[in-house]
Parts: sequence; structure tokens; C-alpha cells
Amino acid sequence: MTLTAKRPRVMSGMRPTGDLHLGHLVGVLTQWATYSDTTDAFFEIADLHAYTTDFDDPSKIRNARDEMVAVWLAAGVDPEKSTIFLQSGVPEIGELQALLAMITPVSWLERVPTYKGQIEALGQKIATYGFLGYPLLQLCDIAIFRGEYVPVGRDQVAHLELGREIVRRFNHLYGDGAALLVEPQATLSEFPEVPGTDGRKMSKSYDNAIFIADDEETTTRKVRAMVTDPLKVRRGDPGRPEICPVFALWRFVNPLKVDGIAAACRSGALGCVQDKTDFAEELNAYLRPVRERYAAYRSDLGLVERLIADGTMRAREIASGVLADVKHAMKLT
Repeated sequence: MTLTAKRPRVMSGMRPTGDLHLGHLVGVLTQWATYSDTTDAFFEIADLHAYTTDFDDPSKIRNARDEMVAVWLAAGVDPEKSTIFLQSGVPEIGELQALLAMITPVSWLERVPTYKGQIEALGQKIATYGFLGYPLLQLCDIAIFRGEYVPVGRDQVAHLELGREIVRRFNHLYGDGAALLVEPQATLSEFPEVPGTDGRKMSKSYDNAIFIADDEETTTRKVRAMVTDPLKVRRGDPGRPEICPVFALWRFVNPLKVDGIAAACRSGALGCVQDKTDFAEELNAYLRPVRERYAAYRSDLGLVERLIADGTMRAREIASGVLADVKHAMKLT
């Protein structure tokens, strides 16, 4: 009999806070689709995390989650090969957070770079107990499944390092020489930051995003309005593709054309208007199959909800076993 090697366990998630855009597709979902085929993958609808900033609009969170998963499925995340689950549907996550909160120093949470930064950006409204504990809840999302690898953006690496410290402390206090909880490893996406139409990181809050749900006409209009090299005023002027957001997006839409576009831009043979016209056509072709699959899933959200329910049930089966081990180690059984 041939033994099958154990697949590494990967855990990741997204908050249901609105439409997904090209940055999500390129920076996260293409990687998730690969994980569906190559790992034991868990993908979380992080609705509890969404309440840390949008607690005053619960309908927005509820309405966004099925649409978000429809995009996941359209992007190639396979629910038969991975586990798609609802965070609030796995109460073991919250119970584990309560247990690990007993050993987590407040100073550890306060030193996370995003804590004060987000409060300064979004206001005192989010300066809550729940927001302070966001990184701990994030760890529990991972630890409850003994997740080994976590694909994250660079701004989340500090959260994961904090989580590793908490796991080490738990294992030291209660593990009796064994690693009851796993120290998760961060894996950075190949495209961790996708530029938006204004050159900043693509984000709906910056109003610079190209959304999966956009139609082709809207996509073309947004591309034509994109900023480029400010010193390349007209065709014939030499350009600097390394600072151009359009060129950066070419890298994943059609990487085979990148070298030729860079050379033509630098020589002045390629003007920005023509480049953006060409890119809009390529981008719409790139997104067309994803958008078609998204429209199909969006027309049958009942199917999406059933897939979420099935995945949540599978997730609870694993989570309950891990929580039982933690409670046993803490003499709570």
C-alpha cells in the first residue's frame, strides 16, 4: 500500500465588508485557488472581525458575506477540496479566545503597530476591547485548526508574530513538553500590494479600485483615468515604467508582454493613451471568465449558503477536538 503524504494545513480569511477588487483576486484569491489543490486549506468568512470596525451596521456585514464567497468560488477556490466556513458559526473560536486571553499580556496587544495606527485613521469609535483583541482572535482562527501556514499581507506579519508568542507561552505553561498548539508560519503573496488607479495600494476606501463586479465599460473607464509617469506628457517622451501603476498591473494580467512594453515605454515609442487602451482590453479579457462564474454563483446564493453551511460543519468537527485538548491541558475538563 502506498502511503499518501500529509498535506500542510493552511488557514486564511477575509472580512465581509464590501465588494472584492482586483487586488483581492491577484494578491489573495489566485493563491487560495492553488492552496485548494495543494494543501489542507481552511478559508474563513471573518464576520466577527468585521464587527471590530463596522459594528453599527450589521446588515452590511450579513449581506456582504455570500457575495464575497461567490467571488471566492468564481476565482477558483474549490469547496470540495478546501473548507469554507463562517467564523461566527464556529463558537469554539470564541471560547479559545477567552482561554488564551487569560495568558495574553495587554502590553503585547498594545504594541501591535496597526492598533494605534488604525485608531488614528478611523477614530476613537473603534477603540474597543474587541479591537484591542483583534490579533488574539486572529490567532484563535488559526490555532483552533492547528493551522501551519497563513498567507498574509505585509501589514499582518506583526499580528502573526504576536500569535506565535502567545502559542509559545501556552505550550510552555500547559504543554508538559509537547506542542499542543502549532506556531503558524506566514507566507507572503507573490503580489502583496496591487496598485490602484491612483498609484496607491488598491483599496475601496481610497476610491481607486477596479472591482470584480464592475462591468467591462466601467473597467475601461477606470483604466483610462489611471495615473502614469507624470514626466511622460506625450507620445515620444521617454517613460519610466518602474513607477507606472499601469505597467505594474501588466505584470500579472499578461507577463509575456512586460519586457516589450517596458522597452517601448522607455524609448517613447509607446504612448500612455495607447498603453492604457491596450491594457483595458487585456484586463477585461483576464477578468471575463471570473466575472461570468461570479454572475452564475450570484444568481444562486442559496447554493453558496449551502456550501458555507457544509464547510462550517466540517470546521466545527476539527475545532471541537482542538478545544477539548486545550481545556484538558488547562484542567478544565
